[in-house]
Amino acid sequence: MQNIKFYIVISCLILSFNMKAQTLSLDNVLSTIKTNNPQLKMYDADIQSMDAAAKGAKSWMPPQVETGFFTTPYNTKMWKADGTFPGMGMYMLGVTQMIPNASKLKADSNLMKAMSSVEKENKNYTINQLIALAKTNYYQWLVLNKKIKIADDNLLLLDYMIKSMEIRYQYNMDKLPTYYKAKSQYSALESMILMLQNDISQKRIMLNTLMARDKNTKFEIDETYEIKDFNSAISDTTSLSKNRSDVKAIEKTMEINQLKIVAEKTKLLPEFGIKYDHMFAFGEQPQQFTLMGMITIPMPWSTKMNKANINSFQIKNESLNWQKQMILNEATGMISGMTNELNTLKKQYEVAQKSIIPALKSNYETAILAWQNNTGDLFATLDAWEALNMAQIDALDKLQRILAAQVEIEKQLETK
Repeated sequence: MQNIKFYIVISCLILSFNMKAQTLSLDNVLSTIKTNNPQLKMYDADIQSMDAAAKGAKSWMPPQVETGFFTTPYNTKMWKADGTFPGMGMYMLGVTQMIPNASKLKADSNLMKAMSSVEKENKNYTINQLIALAKTNYYQWLVLNKKIKIADDNLLLLDYMIKSMEIRYQYNMDKLPTYYKAKSQYSALESMILMLQNDISQKRIMLNTLMARDKNTKFEIDETYEIKDFNSAISDTTSLSKNRSDVKAIEKTMEINQLKIVAEKTKLLPEFGIKYDHMFAFGEQPQQFTLMGMITIPMPWSTKMNKANINSFQIKNESLNWQKQMILNEATGMISGMTNELNTLKKQYEVAQKSIIPALKSNYETAILAWQNNTGDLFATLDAWEALNMAQIDALDKLQRILAAQVEIEKQLETK
């Protein structure tokens, strides 16, 4: 019986340990996204597909085999020899092989090998977007946790006030309207906590979705964060060109278009071929063969499409270059604006933490002390509490905007 109880206790401990929610840091979340996100796996498959296709870039055209009768009379009696008549007709077996130009094979190979480079940069761009989305939801969850903690603390304060008022009202020491005001604020706080908890559930679902996990998987987040300084961040177009994956993807596309131009130019070169036929002669005729070389000669009427494609790729590269300049121009402007906004928010947040909130807290403590000593009014105490609560929530809203600005700047800079 004691052994059974022992095993029951151990089983309960194991179950309680397994049911404990996992705590994930931001690095854990981002690492899981990079490993498991199906959108990134799709890019990996596309890249592997292109690299696999590039291995066959230098293949030749298949040989052409032909067979049949060659200069054979319809009269089958003439196929056979008859005295001095050797017979007529032959059965031919032939093969033709075109030999591609070496420059064309090299150009096609270079083009096929470069095709996956654009997808690699597109994958890096998608990773940057997913990381920014994950950071945004992670930091919003972090701020929501802080708001819930403040709300829980305020519930305890209001509960203390309400219970104190219930006692003091019996001795005509407090007014009934004040009691109902405190009760309504208590209910409003409970409603706000429910709303904040629902928001956290939405953030958890979003992060689980990004990590390609069961959407209802329970986990908590590590509430450590860092407010960064971007004053020294280099946001000139040269630096952005080296970091931004979308810009690199455009540059790779331009390189591929240049390789396509080279490939089109090789189609203007002649190609060679060889043709061998063997004739099995009927009657007493000697067996014969033909061996011929062939060459394709590009003519003006056969190269119009190639020349048009070359011109098209050149114009397309000009368009891509302007697109690149547009992205860099918008990015530098956004980084500059977001950096200024971030610096302003950081100063406001610092003022709130060092001056506004401590002053309002002292005001609240003075008001509640006066109320407890029957020298102050509870309405003033509740007003002081409400001002403190609003200042704390406003400071957390500024913190969320600071973290959101950080995420946006990091996304624009594409910091690794």
